[in-house]
Amino acid sequence: MKKLILTSLILFLCLNSVKADPNTEKTLTKKAPNAAALPPAAYSVADFGAIGDGTTDDTAAIQKGLDEAAKAGGKVFLPAARYLVKGSLRIPPGVTLQGVMESPVWSEPLKGSIILATGGRDNENGPALFELGASAAVRGVTIWYPEQKPTDIHPYSWTFHLQGCDNTVENITLINSYNGIRVGPESNVRHRIRSVYGCVLRRGIFVDLCSDIGRIENVQFHCHWWSTKEVGGDWNPVHEFMWKNCEAFIFGRTDWEYVNNTFVFPVNIGYRFIATKNGAANGQFSGIGADEAQICVKVDEIQPMGLLISNGQFVATRGDIRQSVVVEKTCRGSVRLVNCAFWGPARQCVVSHSNSFVSLSDCYISSAGRKDNPNMTLIEADNGKLQVRGCSFGSDEPSIALRNGMQHAIISENNGVRGVEITNEIGNKAIINNNEPVNK
Repeated sequence: MKKLILTSLILFLCLNSVKADPNTEKTLTKKAPNAAALPPAAYSVADFGAIGDGTTDDTAAIQKGLDEAAKAGGKVFLPAARYLVKGSLRIPPGVTLQGVMESPVWSEPLKGSIILATGGRDNENGPALFELGASAAVRGVTIWYPEQKPTDIHPYSWTFHLQGCDNTVENITLINSYNGIRVGPESNVRHRIRSVYGCVLRRGIFVDLCSDIGRIENVQFHCHWWSTKEVGGDWNPVHEFMWKNCEAFIFGRTDWEYVNNTFVFPVNIGYRFIATKNGAANGQFSGIGADEAQICVKVDEIQPMGLLISNGQFVATRGDIRQSVVVEKTCRGSVRLVNCAFWGPARQCVVSHSNSFVSLSDCYISSAGRKDNPNMTLIEADNGKLQVRGCSFGSDEPSIALRNGMQHAIISENNGVRGVEITNEIGNKAIINNNEPVNK
C-alpha cells in the first residue's frame, strides 16, 4: 500500500513539472510544424484542367497534376470518368496515379476511372502509355484502346513501362492492350505487379534486367475482356489472334522472380524464358496456368539454379505443336515441376532437349489417349538428365521415352491407367524401378 501511494505521488509530481516548465512547452511547440506550411499530399486531375468527357485530350492536364505532385511526392486522383490520352504519361518518382477502382472490373458496363488511349499506334518501340520511374505507382484504372478493332488489329507500344526501383502496377483492367507491361530493359529492382486482369494481344508481361526479386501476383489474361459490345469487342477474332500470337509472360534476366496465381487463355506461348543481352532468369512460379495454348511453358535459356514450378495447370490444345512444356537444347539450367497437372488433347506433355536437369515429381500427366493421339509419348527426352518420380499417367499413350543422347535418367514410383510404359534407348544410364507394370 505504501509503495502504491509513493508511486502515485512521484507520477503526479512528474506530470506537474512537465506542465509547469516553459522550456518544455517551447520544445513541444517547435516539434509540431504549422499545418499550413505542409505541402498537399493529394491532388485531383480536375484541378489541373482534365475534362474527362472522352473526347477532349486530357494528356497535358493529367501530366500537369503528376508534375505538381512530384515536387514533394504524393497522389494524383482520377475521379470516375473517361479520359482521352493521346500521348504518354510520365509517373515521376514518388508519385501514385490513383483511380477509383479497388479491384479489376468487367468490361460491361464500363465504369470507373477509364483511360482511352490512342497513342503508340503502329509503333511498338514508342513511349509507353504510362512511363513509371522509381517508387511510382498506378492503381485502380481501366485502360481501353478505342481505335483498335478486333478484325484489324494494329501494333501499339506498351501500356506500362517500369524502370528503376520499387514501382507498382495494381488493380488494373486492360481491355485490349497489344503490349501490356514491360519491366526493363533498363536496370530495375523489386517491381510489384498485382491484380492485373484483362485482354493482351501480343505480349502480356515482359521482365528484363531485374536484379532483386520482382513480384507478379494475381494476374489473369483472357479474351473475355474484349468480347463485349460496349468496348467494340468480338470473341472469335480476338480468341484466334491470341492463340496464334500472344506470349503472356516473358522473362529475360531476372533474379529470384516470384510469380504466383497467374493464368492465360488462350495463348501461343504461356510462359517463355529467354536470354537477352542482360542474361536469363531464375525464380519460383506457383499456381500458374495456361489453357488453350500451343505451348504452355517454353524454356529457351535460364540461369543454372533455374525454375521452381509448383501447382501448375497446363492445357495445350491449339495449333499443330500442342506441347505443354518444351525445354530447348540451349537451356543450361534446372527445370523442376512439382504437383502440376497436364491434360487436354496435347500431342505431348513434356519434351526435353535440355543440356541440364529436368525433373517432374507428383504430377498428373494425361492427354487424349492413344486412339486420338497415335504414335505420341507423353514425356520424351533426348538430352541432359531427367527425373520422373511419383507421377500418375491419366491417359493410355506410352508414358516416357528416353532417347539416345540422354546422359542419365531416374524413373521411379510412377503409376498409370495402363501402368507405366517406358521406352529406354540409353540402357544402364537409366535407373528404372518401382513403377506400375504395363497392363496390356
